[in-house]
This record gives sequence, structure tokens and C-alpha cells, in this order.
Amino acid sequence: MRARLRAFSGYFSAVNPVLAVVVCAAALTILGLVVLTSAGSSLNSSDPYFAFRRQLLWLLIALPCGVAAAFVNWEALRKFVWPIFGFAVLLLVLVKIPSIGLEINGARRWLDLGPMRLQPSEFSKLALVFVLAHYLCLNQRGVKTFWKGFVIPCVLIGMVAGLVLLQPDFGTAALTGTIGFVMMYLCGVRVRFLAPIVIAGIVGFFTLVYLDPVRMQRITSFLDVEANRAGSAYQLHQGLLAYGVGGVDGVGLGQGRQQMAFLPEAHTDFIFPIIGEELGAVCTIGIVALFAVYFLTVARQLKNAPNLFEFLLCTGALLCVIGQAVINMGVVTGMFPTKGMSLPFISYGGSNLVLVFLLTGIIVNCMRKWSRPLAIHAREL
Repeated sequence: MRARLRAFSGYFSAVNPVLAVVVCAAALTILGLVVLTSAGSSLNSSDPYFAFRRQLLWLLIALPCGVAAAFVNWEALRKFVWPIFGFAVLLLVLVKIPSIGLEINGARRWLDLGPMRLQPSEFSKLALVFVLAHYLCLNQRGVKTFWKGFVIPCVLIGMVAGLVLLQPDFGTAALTGTIGFVMMYLCGVRVRFLAPIVIAGIVGFFTLVYLDPVRMQRITSFLDVEANRAGSAYQLHQGLLAYGVGGVDGVGLGQGRQQMAFLPEAHTDFIFPIIGEELGAVCTIGIVALFAVYFLTVARQLKNAPNLFEFLLCTGALLCVIGQAVINMGVVTGMFPTKGMSLPFISYGGSNLVLVFLLTGIIVNCMRKWSRPLAIHAREL
């Protein structure tokens, strides 16, 4: 058994990490486009391919963004990190202005740009990762101190997570805060500083949920889906039914019933059950495997990071992609309370598609340099 594990580990190591990440991202994106031909059919009754075409348009924007992120010099961009962060915060503020921000289903999270909508909270995650990686690297000697190592990073995290929370978007705010604190912990911030604020944040988060009847109902319905299947747990119940109907090999692409308005948000947050119904457990397990390979490949390469900035930048980008995927799949399988969060690369939505391509581009950028041997000149010996 150990010999087989060593053989598998050796094979896994031999695979080009950049190629592995690109293949995983490409496979997930192509699958998303294919499934949207079915899951997005109810989005526009007069045009069954409306969602597919819109997503394809966003892909034409996301692809060059990802390529640019894979080849740009992020070290050189550090001199623009504060304007980038300030612009991201400004967009979050603009969302709350009624004449600028667009409100949908009681949440004000989008900027209306005419033919398309922009969700600033998505790009604020990248801006936060960038600014934290820059700041923590710049202040390595002060990272153990209370002011430089704890207070200032917490202010940066609070600015983004707090504004996202006001939209309101509890899930994205929690994910953003978690990513920020993990980056702080990995760079060496003292646990005795982090522990109280993390505990206070968790208590505060659940207090806000308790005081919000709608979100509290989501928690209670998640705990007893069957009893609430006609009400607050209707969406989750329909999603679980989709998995059961799909079985091992699915009912066939376009043959599922859930996308016919039975399952709300079938093309965005709950696209995973549609895949389970139409393409079966084989495909859903394959998606989990692709995300696992994506994560393990990048995590394995982090030890090769030449400096703290690139380590934190790559780690933050990885946590953004995988954290969102874990939350989405956990929600739609009944493991977590219902929370609207799209599945990276697959769900319909332009802002998130551009973001995950940018994040993947950053990861590829880092690993592409790390995999190249450094030239040693005679004068250095």
C-alpha cells in the first residue's frame, strides 16, 4: 500500500503544476458552459441560450484578464497597491448609493453598467489579498507587534468585510474575513492577538444572523430540511431531489426537470444539483476531484515561494477560489446553511468568472517563476 502511495505521489510530482492548474480551470469552465445550455434555459423563455451566450461573452473578457495576470510583474505592481485597494473600497461604497447601486432581492451588491452588471465585492477580495500580501511582507519585522502586525491588517480586513456585510452579504463577508485572518496567521501574527478578535467576530456574526429573521430561518431550515421543504428549505430540498433523480450517470443533458423553474437560482448558486441530476454522481465527483487537484497542486508548490509576498499572494488567491467552491458545494449538499455563493468557473455570473480567472492567473504567474531554476553566476559563488 505504501509503495502504491509513493508511486502515486511520484506521478503527481512529475506533472507540470502550471499545466495541471490550467487544465483543471479549463475543464471546469467548459463544463460550466455546457451545463448552462440547460440550466440557463429558464432564464429567458424566448431565448434558451441566453445564459450561455452571456457567459461566453464574459469568458471572452475573463480569458485575457487571466492571461494578463499570469504574465504581469506583480512585484512591480506593488507600487500601485494602495490606489488599487482604495478604488476597490470606493466601489463598495458606491454600491450603497441608491442612484448608482442596483438592488435585487433586497440586496444592493451590483453596479449597473448598462449591458452588464459589476459586483464589486468579488474584486474587493483580490484587492484585499494583494494589499495584505504587500503590507505583511513590507512589515515582516513588525508582524509580531500589536500595532503593525495586528491592528493595521485588521483595519484593512474590516474595511472590506464591513462594507460587504452592509450590502448585505454575510457569506462573502465571512469568507473575506477568514482569508484575511489566515494570511495574518501564516505570516506569523501572534495567536494571542488573533484569537480574541476571531472569537468576537464569530459571536458578532451569529448575533447578526440571530437578529435577522430571514437568515435565522435559513439556519433552522438547514437543520431540518424535510420539515421545511415547502417553505424556507424548498430550494435545498429540490436540490437534494435532483441528486437522487440523477443517480450515478444522470438523466441526460437537457433532460432534467429542476432547471424548469422548480429549482430557484439553478443557473447560479444551485448549478451543482443540476449537474448531479443531468450528468450524475460521476460528473459531480469529477468536479470535486478537479478542485482537489487544483488545491493540492498549488498547495504543494507553496514551499517553493522565494519570498513572503509571493507566498501570501498565491495563498490568498488559492483560498479565494477553493474557499468559495467548498462553501457552494457544502451548501447545495445540505452540509452548510443555505447561502448564495456561486461555484467558481461553473456558475453563471460575469464578475465571479473574471475574478477566478484573475486569481488563477496570479497562481500560474507565481508557479511559472517558481518552477524555473535560478541562474547562478560565477561572481555569486
